[in-house]
Amino acid sequence: MGLKTLIITINLDRIAHMPCAPAVGGVGKGHIVREIDALGGMMGYVTDLSAIQFKTLNTSKGLAVHSTRAQVDKLKYSLIMKKFIENQPNLYIRQALITKIIPNGKGVILEDNFGFRFFGKAVIITAGTFLGGLIHIGNKTFPAGRAGEFPANDLSVSLKDLGFELGRFKTGTGPRFKRSSIDFSKLEIRPGDGKPRYFSCHTKGLEYNEYPCYVTYTNEETHSLILDNLDKSALYGGYITGTPVRYCPSLEDKVVKFRDKERHQVILEPEGTDTDEIYVSGLGNSMPPEIQEKIFRSPAGLENVVILRPAYAIEYDYVLPHQLKPTLESKIIENLYFAGQINGTTGYEEAGGQGIIAGINAGLKVLGKDPLILDRTESYIGVMIDDLVTKGTDEPYRIFTSRAEYRLFLREDNVYYRLSEKAFKIGLISETRMDEIKKELEIANELKERILKTKVRDEINNETTTLDTLIKRGDKTLSDFPELTKDLPENVLNYVTVEVRYEGYLERQKRDLEKFRNLENIRIPEYFDYNISGISLELREKLSKIKPANLGQASRISGITPSALSLLMIYLKKNSKTENQNTSS
Repeated sequence: MGLKTLIITINLDRIAHMPCAPAVGGVGKGHIVREIDALGGMMGYVTDLSAIQFKTLNTSKGLAVHSTRAQVDKLKYSLIMKKFIENQPNLYIRQALITKIIPNGKGVILEDNFGFRFFGKAVIITAGTFLGGLIHIGNKTFPAGRAGEFPANDLSVSLKDLGFELGRFKTGTGPRFKRSSIDFSKLEIRPGDGKPRYFSCHTKGLEYNEYPCYVTYTNEETHSLILDNLDKSALYGGYITGTPVRYCPSLEDKVVKFRDKERHQVILEPEGTDTDEIYVSGLGNSMPPEIQEKIFRSPAGLENVVILRPAYAIEYDYVLPHQLKPTLESKIIENLYFAGQINGTTGYEEAGGQGIIAGINAGLKVLGKDPLILDRTESYIGVMIDDLVTKGTDEPYRIFTSRAEYRLFLREDNVYYRLSEKAFKIGLISETRMDEIKKELEIANELKERILKTKVRDEINNETTTLDTLIKRGDKTLSDFPELTKDLPENVLNYVTVEVRYEGYLERQKRDLEKFRNLENIRIPEYFDYNISGISLELREKLSKIKPANLGQASRISGITPSALSLLMIYLKKNSKTENQNTSS
């Protein structure tokens, strides 16, 4: 966007470091990575350049919720991203620890003896798990933002002093094992799809070598070791106060809460092509090292495993997200934005989605332009941000396709048709790229027309019908008609297949979508007085706290009733008429 930008980070060697799984994407997450790409971001492209396995998830369900996931070489990912950052015009990087935010939101103070300061027109805080970060391994605790990195304790204090309400969450990461110490003959192999399903529209003709993952399972011995030593766990021993991640529970949680389960899956994922480290998903816990060793050697194939890094739990401060606008700008201090795990989310993809929106909106504000707000009908990023700023979160938030009411419209195959026009107007993608997208959409629409006109033989009913009828019924796919699809991009074929197969559902959802947008178009003034007779005190307090931008957002606040919404609509219309009369006079 042409603005001079400074990244300040605690350790330049850890830019784009993956402290947890060496993977990008997943259910709903893959959609966000593609949306970042459509908005001009780099996450998808760097994933493609460093990927060692691609897999499509949710394939047993409808095409609309198919999600891409890629295993990556984590060191390669970090180095490639760092190189792009270092070579980006107008972008500067500096290694330092921030201790304070300047109260007007236009600068930061660094940790050194001189109180060195940087000033700008906007500041975005992307502190991850570093705010008051505390690592737990058994009864041992030590301050850290991630293993081996300093926490940002003073910044946490600074935010409280500025009036922000902070909460406390807990997450963790699994252990790393030495590849050569694992007996892979006892494990199940989990290959990828055999061919890359790239995240980025910029990726073309890469050399791709696939590396498999492997699976083993916990057993009775594993579970006994957990249950017999629960008092030694940081989570169950009372050392952790933060709320844990429900959708990615620690091994202690799984064993305690699902005692009827005889086993739990353990996935071994390669960390890269030039390392002997294996990341282990499913064995994350907060037990002491001596108990961890026994637990890790209990599943089949891991009897003699060499542990390179133990599992650990980490708790950290986050900013309660109701204090943010849909632009991710703070309601408390103008020009101060927040993005990522600091807003109560978990996951690389959720962080990246917020990061690009906060960056775009900070830039637009500096340029004096209207903000970019993606609503729930336009993107998974929009769903996530609306959930956070409207409903808040009392546990680490993770995106799922089930969170999106309009997921038939929010697919991986149509992401560029959804978002690229907005990105182009802001200047995030080139005119050449925009022309390519328009041309691709033209080709897709032409193919849809040809499908509607193509007559084929219906062998089941012994009659002639149109091809779209057979596609809707699931009897035929476009691959059965190579004369129609020859040389067409895979993305076009996926898009057309969904548009044809789900035509009736799409039309029905389009009507719901229009109702949604009607409510979104009824704006609520920022300083609106919610002291309305007939609306309960509890709801008035919630409305005053969240300050919804429009009636649609108000309708999604937890506990809002249809009668309260009707009263609010009446008062808004009345207020609008009064303003119009005052303007006329």
